[in-house]
Parts: sequence; C-alpha cells; structure tokens
Amino acid sequence: MMRIKMVLILATSLAGLAYCAADALAQTRFTEERSTLPDGTFYVMRVPDGWNGTLIRDLDYAGRADNALGRYLLEQGYALAGTRRHALRAFQYDPAREIENLNRVVDLFEGRWRRPDRIIQYGCSGGGHVTLGVAESFPARIDGAIALAAHTPVWLMNTFLDGWFTLQALIAPDLPVVNLPFQSSGGTAHGVEGEIRDTWRQAINRAQETPAGRARIALAVTIGQWPEYSTGLVARPELDDVYSLQHSMYHNTYDRYANNPGGEARVMFESAANGQQLSWNTGIDYRELFENGNESFKRAVRTLYQEAELDLDADLARINAAPRVEASPHALAFWDAPGRNVTGNPRIPLLRMHEIGDYQVPMGLAQGYTRLIEENGKGDLYRIAYVESATHCGFNVAESAVAIETMMRRLDTGSWGPVDPASLNALGASMDAGVAPRFIDNGPWTVKEYNRIWRPGTR
Repeated sequence: MMRIKMVLILATSLAGLAYCAADALAQTRFTEERSTLPDGTFYVMRVPDGWNGTLIRDLDYAGRADNALGRYLLEQGYALAGTRRHALRAFQYDPAREIENLNRVVDLFEGRWRRPDRIIQYGCSGGGHVTLGVAESFPARIDGAIALAAHTPVWLMNTFLDGWFTLQALIAPDLPVVNLPFQSSGGTAHGVEGEIRDTWRQAINRAQETPAGRARIALAVTIGQWPEYSTGLVARPELDDVYSLQHSMYHNTYDRYANNPGGEARVMFESAANGQQLSWNTGIDYRELFENGNESFKRAVRTLYQEAELDLDADLARINAAPRVEASPHALAFWDAPGRNVTGNPRIPLLRMHEIGDYQVPMGLAQGYTRLIEENGKGDLYRIAYVESATHCGFNVAESAVAIETMMRRLDTGSWGPVDPASLNALGASMDAGVAPRFIDNGPWTVKEYNRIWRPGTR
C-alpha cells in the first residue's frame, strides 16, 4: 500500500475542461492513499492540508482524481475518496456490490485519518444510480447524496425499447430490437455487432428520405421520450420549428441511438441477471405513451403526419398490434433489491441534477423519479435541478461545485436554499470555479408524464 505526501499544482486545463484558480500560483498540499480492495477494485483517497472535515465519496473518483473538479474540491478543503469501476463490471454489474466497496473505502479512510464530520455521496450515471441506492437503502453512514444523470436500469431499458419498438413496427418490421448480439471485445458492454447496427442505420436513413418516414421517426422519438438533440452535429432546434426539430430527431436517432439498437448498455444490465430479458411492453398502450410525450414533439408529429397524408391513429394501432416483448421474472427479481432498484424513498437529503439533452439517460427518468418522491411525501428531502447540456455527465466544475455547496447548506441549516436556475447560476458565478454554470428551466423539454416508472414487484 502506498501512502504519499504530495503537492498538487493546479493546471489550467485537463480533458478539455478549462479551469483557472483565482491565484495562478495556488497550490494544494494533500496526503494520498491508493491501493486495491479484496475484489481487485482500485481506490484512491486524498485529504488536503486544512481539511474542512467533509468527505466526498464518488464511485468513479479513482479514475478521475486529477480532473478539474477533483483539483477544485481539494483546493476548497474537501477530502475525496472513491473507486474505479471493476474490471469485470461490463458483464458482472451489481450496484449493491459497488456500494459495499465504497463502504470499505470509508472504513479504510477512517482507519487512516479519522471519521469525517460529514460524508456526501456524489456520482454520475452509474455513480448516480449508486447514489440513489445509498440514499434510499444504505443511508446510515452518509449525510447527503448528490445524483447526477442517474440511470435506473429497468426504467432506462424500457424507455429505449419503446422508441425502438415503434421504429420496428413502422419502418423496419424485419429488424430485431431485443436479443441482439452485442460486441464483447475489450470488455465493453456497449455497441451492437456491426451487421445489425448497419442495417438499422440504413433503414433509418431510408425513412428520413420520405415524408412518411420522417413523420414516423418523430413519432418514435416522442413515444420513447428520447431527447431531440444531443449529437452536437446540428444546431439545437427551436421547439416550434417542426422541420429543424425533426431533422435533429433524425440525427440523434441515427448518430447516437442507431449505434446501439435496443438501448445502450443493455447487455451490461441483462448480463447482471444471467443474460435474461430485462424490458417488456406487455400491457402497454402506445396511444397513451404518445399522449404522455413532450407537447412540442406531439405538435410536430401531428403536422408531419398531416403533410405526409398519413393516419396517426392507424399507425398507433399498428404499433399496438405488433407482437409484444416479455420480461424475464429472474431479471426483474435481480433488479428488485436494495441498492439495485429505486423507489423514491430517500432517507437523507438528496439533490438530483440532469442535463436536458442527455442521450444516454433521457431527462424523463428524472421526472419520473420526482413523481415518486411526491407520491411518497419525501419532498422535504429532495430537490432537482436541470442543466443546459446535450451530453451525458457533461456537468462542468461550477455546476458540480454548486451542487455540493447547496447540499452543504442543506446539512448546515436543515432546509434547502433556492434551487431555481437564476439562484443556482448566481451561486455558481460567485464560486470562482473558472467556468459559468448553465442551470436552466426545464419546462419546454418536459414530458407530460414519464412513461416507464417501475415500482418493484409490479409490471
């Protein structure tokens, strides 16, 4: 085990994320410990000189300890600790095990230094899901939780299924959307084998060449509650501009989603349950799912259908008549367990952040979780904020710093401060993080109701 006394010199940029300290000569001294846990998972812990007593625990910290956010937080006096993703995670994924590993890291931290005054769980994507799991099922050693772009596997795979099922029913009935052969080289769980991926891309391109096909692509995006924009290859469309909106929907579908027909990371989520089918659409009414869509998207669909001289009701009936997909009870049972599922029942303060153009985890999932929070009467423990970004886990230093400061104020005072976009942007501007925060009102991008809330034990 290595224990190193080091000096961290703050650089001006890393991985494309600019960061400048208020004092270019500022240095942050810290003590570091790094090693591996019994299962081989690598971890890193750092405590700065002048530690403020708060530990920020992050599932992915060991893989990005030297990024701009890590340097900024050390400078602010926070201790940081966390792991790297397990080498076999792609095919042995288990968020509950990841939580256990994080608890082991805290045990080591307390043995090396002392028990922190506060511990904040922080994480993005899979780390965001772990954060939700900690807040709901394992809160005893954590004081607050910050979940960014949190995926919830069952919800997410059903969201992807709905859009792909629509495309299959209307533009490519001979192409598969489940039981797909995924690439397995390099230990990755992302990407469908080339032939099926390429055939799907061809089908989407052919559809885009006709008014009917363009209308049906827009319908699939609306039903799937996918974002209209996330590629960066085209300008963000105005939501009331039907044609630029559809064009952006097409690019997002072709450039992002068609690389992984059926849903990105599906193999990782299903391999965790012995490779069994995770998604289902038995009992789903696709007319209802369409009506739950974003209002601007629905207006565009109706306009495009009218111009193409298509019958929207007939197409919705066609989707509803298509053979349905059954989920494996074993797969659902695996994901219905503490640390793996989400129920909207946090037991500690929980702040959630989401990007409005997140293509990997569409923002409807965050809306659905908020609905569970409301149903469960947990609003006093929960807040959510949205960021104007068309990426996944593309939060900048200022936005993450705002989230941590907001949580600290909640823990200090017992009540939430303002979390409206203007207040959060003003807070971020005052924090000297070197970049501007991008908090935004999510209203124009909301869906009427998220389609795929999964209450464990139900279908």
